[in-house]
Amino acid sequence: MWSHLPPPVRTFPPIRLYGSFVNRLVRWRSARRQYFATYVLRNRPQLQLISRLSDQMAVGSTLRLAVLGCSNGAEVYSTLWTIRSRRPDLNVISHAVDISKDIVELAEKAVYSLKTPELVDSPIFARMSPAEMQAMFDADGNGDTVRIKPWLKEGITWHIGDAGSPELIQRLGPQDMVTANNFLCHMEPSRAERCLRTIARLVSPEGYVVVSGIDLDVRTRVAQDLGWRPVRELLEDIHDGEETLRAAWPCDYWGLEALDKTRRDWEVRYASVFQVSERA
Repeated sequence: MWSHLPPPVRTFPPIRLYGSFVNRLVRWRSARRQYFATYVLRNRPQLQLISRLSDQMAVGSTLRLAVLGCSNGAEVYSTLWTIRSRRPDLNVISHAVDISKDIVELAEKAVYSLKTPELVDSPIFARMSPAEMQAMFDADGNGDTVRIKPWLKEGITWHIGDAGSPELIQRLGPQDMVTANNFLCHMEPSRAERCLRTIARLVSPEGYVVVSGIDLDVRTRVAQDLGWRPVRELLEDIHDGEETLRAAWPCDYWGLEALDKTRRDWEVRYASVFQVSERA
């Protein structure tokens, strides 16, 4: 019933307050578990901001990138395509990490069916235009599958590992940018907070952490405690950039509440891209 309410009605204060109450109950009672469902180019405004941040790098320099929760490869290939299309001069060294051995093998192989869903309800490229498909994938001879273009696979090291393990810091080393999207919400809040604090240690001083798909209270608390600076550019577009998360609120624990500028902490609460200070 909630999903049928027009967006302006959902943000009406009494309805929003009731929705917040419902969502707290849902998050308290739900049994959380990891999902590997995702799509290529899932949050376009977020990818646009990542590409703009790459402009800060000097010509011909090296960008160290870690993609945590890489899932079936959609996250890492989307990020690399966005950066390399804008900055082909950069030497991008990437680490792709997921906790599932099977999913990492699928991502590394990078061959996807045109007909069979890859761990989601529809193929991972269901939201792509024909031009984007042509830019990122090559058709296999049988006509039933596509594979990621070779230039997008360059410079990736694949890891099976837990994003919350301190050992991962030793394996990967400091990173200029770390993305940790859409898996922390599937952890209990206390575990998600510990994991995010560990992830913060991966990021070099003045580097960036990109984290969406997480309980907002957890992200806000960590960001404030560690002195993260929210990147304000495209903040609102990114927050609303994943329609399925917005539509899931308040009835699903992974749902994302509407942005509320009346909150004093609204920029920290609703930003998903932060610059990490030396305090982290």
